[in-house]
Amino acid sequence: MNACYSEVQATAIAKHIPYVVGMKLAIGDQAAIAFADGFYGALGAGRSFEDAYAFGCNRIQLETIPEHLTPVLKAKRKTKAPSSQQQSTQQVVEPMPQTKEHKPFQTSGTSLKVFISYRTKDPDLSLAQEFYQALKAAGHDVFLAGASIRLGEDWSERIDQELEQCDYFLLLLSRQSATSEMVTEEVRRAKQLQDTRPERKPLLLPIRVNFPLSSPLNYDLRGYLQRIQQREWQAPADTPVLLQEVLSLLAGERIPEPPDSEAGETPPPPDDFDHPPLPVAEPELPEGQVKLVSPFYMERPPIERKCYDEILTPGALIRIKAPRQMGKTSLMARVLQQAGAQGYQTVPLSFQLADGSIFADLKDFLQWFCASVSWKLGLPERLEGNWSRILGAKVNCTNYFEQHILSEITSPLALGLDEVDLVFQHPEIAADFFGLLRAWHEDAKDKDLWKKLRLVVVHSTEVYIPMNINQSPFNVGLSIELPELKPEAVQELAQRHELRWHLAQVEQLMQMVGGHPYLVRVALYRSTPRKTNY
Repeated sequence: MNACYSEVQATAIAKHIPYVVGMKLAIGDQAAIAFADGFYGALGAGRSFEDAYAFGCNRIQLETIPEHLTPVLKAKRKTKAPSSQQQSTQQVVEPMPQTKEHKPFQTSGTSLKVFISYRTKDPDLSLAQEFYQALKAAGHDVFLAGASIRLGEDWSERIDQELEQCDYFLLLLSRQSATSEMVTEEVRRAKQLQDTRPERKPLLLPIRVNFPLSSPLNYDLRGYLQRIQQREWQAPADTPVLLQEVLSLLAGERIPEPPDSEAGETPPPPDDFDHPPLPVAEPELPEGQVKLVSPFYMERPPIERKCYDEILTPGALIRIKAPRQMGKTSLMARVLQQAGAQGYQTVPLSFQLADGSIFADLKDFLQWFCASVSWKLGLPERLEGNWSRILGAKVNCTNYFEQHILSEITSPLALGLDEVDLVFQHPEIAADFFGLLRAWHEDAKDKDLWKKLRLVVVHSTEVYIPMNINQSPFNVGLSIELPELKPEAVQELAQRHELRWHLAQVEQLMQMVGGHPYLVRVALYRSTPRKTNY
């Protein structure tokens, strides 16, 4: 029932029909199309109704649409049969049967963990499912996202866990997946794990799906897959051959190693005007916040994941501290983006926007603060007539947030406060303002209205304002201090700039600029070869 608010009808119909899918909220057109594509594609490939439902929800997530929890699956309840044995009125859907070509292969008896990376479109999808069935039948532990991730699980966290645990990373690389940011990120993470582990796991097994070896890859994928043998799939007749080779490898039989450079290595396809590599992005001159879509933002695990989890906590307070140009504002923007993807209202507010005169008086400062948040939320500014001369500025500001901001919005508010160092320079207002933030954080422990407010506070310098320890927001919440980039991260960033640097070259750069993200990016930008466009 691909219509808005159809969960009630689905529940009623499920009394008579084994499986019904309804929508518990309004659903957008793009999300509905994505769900239908994944759902019917999985059914057409012979998957069960439960798997097809999971594929549909996962397809919405793959399209980065924050509506994957809107579809709900209703199943007919089990009832007792008159006989002593328990029977079910629910339809039983058998797994897709093995075809003659895919009889279980014998292995050495060792169960290995295999991660299959693919795009949810045919022929990628059908081929991934065939490999999944054959590898499972051979006794291996196989991770196929659409079939392995349960409803409600954190997608990115589960993917990362599986990559860390897998022995083999089977990459089904088609023209579709070669341009997928998600697939590229999975390959990047698998290659990073392989390069940093003495056992060199996971081993990458790339298979080109209707995508010849001569076809160009983007700069990132080309760098990750350099010197790794790849196979080609052109038709269903190739499947048994490739399956046999993969299963033989998992059984302990060696496959030929790629030739070393001295023995005449086949170079990657050259860059030319007829077949240029698919660009990930043009090099960017570093300045200010790193754009949300930029490939040149480098995560510093587990910092981002901690922030993404914390911002979803009622009454959250995240404090991000680091020297200038270390990526604080860029991290704040991504935290707010994560909150926005969950349906939250988000407001980034930089104190650089405030006139200097605003900092001279607490009343003027808090009124500017209230008006700025209202304006960014698209709410009318209602300061006149709602600001009592007797109650004081902090009480008035609190009342304004309660009556005209938090009560007006239906979802949580993630409020990012950037450049708060400017407030430190005005002790006459700083202690009162930061004490107010602490009071709001404490109110969130008991008051539902204040649980809607999530704060992200960003600053560069140490807090030197004398404050009562019970009134300071700088000793509560999640404290984040951004470190410099590690050599591995700098080397990866160099690859994203089309520079195939060895670790020795990276260390030479870091002797000059350390791991400071801005300085590293400036150096890499200046080192990137420029290409002339004709």
